[in-house]
Amino acid sequence: MSTQFDYGTGRRKTATARTRLYAGSGNIEINGRPMEQYFPRKTLQMIIRQPLVLTKNTERFDIKVNVQGGGQAGQAAAVRHGISRALLQADAELRGILKRAGFLTRDARKKERKKYGLAAARARYQYSKR
Repeated sequence: MSTQFDYGTGRRKTATARTRLYAGSGNIEINGRPMEQYFPRKTLQMIIRQPLVLTKNTERFDIKVNVQGGGQAGQAAAVRHGISRALLQADAELRGILKRAGFLTRDARKKERKKYGLAAARARYQYSKR
């Protein structure tokens, strides 16, 4: 594997993925493990591969990802965001395709904090008239 790489940071909820793209044959390694081992669910694997399939680069790059925080779905979306940003660094011509698919937009939705005086973030305690 060469030392030359393109870098992209992806975020979703509380998950952060630091992604490096190397010239290679299509191997995806997440936290030192193969993607199929780290994300056993096929849907999460599909989410991660979406930007590569869309840009027809599945066999062109080896990808190494360090991801922490959040749950499985949040981490998978963070990895997708990071791969998309790294692809953009590798080839600026892909910007239109990735932007139309929505892969470059950071999904800002997070869990809202609980407020005092309320049962949850927005839910009130039950009101009793009598």
